[in-house]
Amino acid sequence: MNFPSNIFNSHPKEDGDFFGGMTRILGFKPKKLDIYKKAFLHRSANVKDAKGNPMNYERLEFLGDAMLGTIISRYLYNEVPEGDEGYLTKMRSKIVSREHLNELGKDLNLIDFVESRIPRSHFGDNIHGNVFEALVGAIYLDRGYKYCEKFINSRVIIPYVDIEQLEGKVISYKSLVIEWCQKQKKTFNYHVYEDTGKDVLKHFAVKLTIGNNVVAKARATSKKKAEERASKRAYFALQNKIDKSE
Repeated sequence: MNFPSNIFNSHPKEDGDFFGGMTRILGFKPKKLDIYKKAFLHRSANVKDAKGNPMNYERLEFLGDAMLGTIISRYLYNEVPEGDEGYLTKMRSKIVSREHLNELGKDLNLIDFVESRIPRSHFGDNIHGNVFEALVGAIYLDRGYKYCEKFINSRVIIPYVDIEQLEGKVISYKSLVIEWCQKQKKTFNYHVYEDTGKDVLKHFAVKLTIGNNVVAKARATSKKKAEERASKRAYFALQNKIDKSE
């Protein structure tokens, strides 16, 4: 769904399309439509308020992140009474991981509502999670905590949160590999360099060396992603050794 460059001066039909789209996603009718429009406004749109302050989804993303963490924390606190602080923190991290938030944003097709001046093909995966968090922030400002909790319960907790499955979910393969290397007193090195391929987006490549052996290679649009992909490949290549050491 595309909107005009200045979505804050849109026409009734465009407002109606946006209102309908939001109502389907939220499960209730939004009251202050402009707040939700801001939740999908990319900084490249270069929109400013009357005081000249930039208007985009980033401040709402900050608020939504806090609300999401609070509501998930409360859910886990009630759902797992035997869980200690460390366990609850770990489980919350798995639920609100960047990977999971990106999946949520994709499932809801939130990128269809994003207003920007750059092609969507140039966005990285994180925009899906970013606008999901911004949407949560918009809900809080528009309808308050209860509606925010209702949305997260219906869109996150009920369809996606399974405590037993989450217990076995890996958040960071890099952390697992590094922890194993440290336990085994093995040296390791992530050699990251810019990939000079013909991709539209700049890529980075990484070689993961453990001891004197290159155990995995990977490439991605950021150094962090490349390291995590290489770590995941290394983990499965060394899984029997890693599992026996635990």
